[in-house]
Amino acid sequence: MTAAGAEYEEHAAQWLEQRGWKILYRNVRFRSGELDIVALDQQQLVFVEVRKRSNPRYPSATESVDKRKQQRLLWAAASFLQRHPQWANRACRFDVIAFEPRQSLASFEPIWIRAAFTA
Repeated sequence: MTAAGAEYEEHAAQWLEQRGWKILYRNVRFRSGELDIVALDQQQLVFVEVRKRSNPRYPSATESVDKRKQQRLLWAAASFLQRHPQWANRACRFDVIAFEPRQSLASFEPIWIRAAFTA
């Protein structure tokens, strides 16, 4: 992960905590992929993918979570639940927090897509 990527993930985590979420894990890596943030939104377990785009010539940050990326996140989430069975009985969802090129870290209000895709 780049320093800039880590900075955006930190901002995303702070943004979630300000909304009452509890951050459980960050940057959990598996062979199948990585989970940027694993958090609790009340009683629901949420796998949060943080995306940023700095070049407007490429697809937007939200568009970059394509079917292939979603599949990797699903595999990583399954690996997470196998490794952490204490969370396996919780309702789960996948959210995306995106930072687009027009945004600066000074005003880092992200684009939040709740339940961006389903398993």
